[in-house]
Amino acid sequence: MAVFPESRRLRAVQAPIIPVVADWIRAHPGTISLGQGVVGYGPPPQARAALERFFAEPANHRYQAVSGLPALASALAERLARDHGVTAGGDQPSRLMVTAGGNNAFLAALLAVADPGDEVILPNPYYFNHEMAVTMASCRPVPVATDAEQQLDLTALRAAITPRTRAIVTVSPNNPTGAVYPEAALRAVNALCAEHGLFHFSDEAYADFTYDGAVHFSPASIPGAAGHTLALHSMSKSFGFASWRIGWMVYPAALEGALRKVQDTIVICPPVISQHAALGALEAGTPWVLEQRRGIEASRQRVREELAPLVTEGILEVPPATGAFYFLVRVRTRLPALELAERLVREHRVAVIPGTAFGCEDGCHLRLAYGALPTEAVAEGIGRFARGLRALASDGG
Repeated sequence: MAVFPESRRLRAVQAPIIPVVADWIRAHPGTISLGQGVVGYGPPPQARAALERFFAEPANHRYQAVSGLPALASALAERLARDHGVTAGGDQPSRLMVTAGGNNAFLAALLAVADPGDEVILPNPYYFNHEMAVTMASCRPVPVATDAEQQLDLTALRAAITPRTRAIVTVSPNNPTGAVYPEAALRAVNALCAEHGLFHFSDEAYADFTYDGAVHFSPASIPGAAGHTLALHSMSKSFGFASWRIGWMVYPAALEGALRKVQDTIVICPPVISQHAALGALEAGTPWVLEQRRGIEASRQRVREELAPLVTEGILEVPPATGAFYFLVRVRTRLPALELAERLVREHRVAVIPGTAFGCEDGCHLRLAYGALPTEAVAEGIGRFARGLRALASDGG
């Protein structure tokens, strides 16, 4: 019988971990998930109200502008200017394109600037879909270690640059670590990119989620950075829009033609019904997002309280995490992270994500996500996690 293998390019791409953990959860009813990084709330009521306006116009069921509805692009540009000091859109040096989520924005940006064999530097731990996209594009991901507090190491980033390097990626606030990179560090990366003729991909999907005085900074706001800086955003987290697939990117005007080719080929246009919902959501604005964030902050505090005794007992290390809704902890055990994560589901009914998915190979790391559940459920889940670690961490030798 003939064999019809998948492409060699795709065989090199890691399998996504989220569906694997989802299968474990389905096999063990009653499991509380601290796994997937989503929020527990849905879009504001203004988003639902906007759908009525969508259905009132028959033309909305046809293809629309490849770069997104002009009204939505304008509203997003206003929010960027107000909240992040970024000027984009129109005839500005930085343009704005609406995308079908943040992952669509990253892949489109990558395809627009990189050729097969090019290298993309990813501070490690990295967001696994970024690493997957780089590999899928027949480019080479170059993981570069961060420091003990999961902050950028500028010396290591500089040392990783080669003649094939095309871009450096930063994610702040960070997935999977929850680290927020200081303005000075992001300015330094941006300057490094300018010095070496590289693009700076700045993933800012969690810009609205910072705590303990941490402040989000967008490299796209740096004067003179427009020619090499791409800022990637998403409504999935802030506005509870995960399934609606709406994101946007700020990009150099010189990439306009390339990005339009990619966008037209992959999605033709972002989903129009979702764009109308996004316009409604933006009417609620940042104040609504900050109000929703209160519940996530309460969950974060509960997680910190539950993890503290485990740190004191020497079971795990918890680096500072002042953004997003993650902690990436290091467990003192000889068990592989994947095995420990699977046993936490099977034996203790709590799900987390093994750090190997994010490039963590030096020891056992686990990512805890606390944004999707009410504080009470998070408390129960983190309690199960703590009990599970006490029972399992000493296994494996």
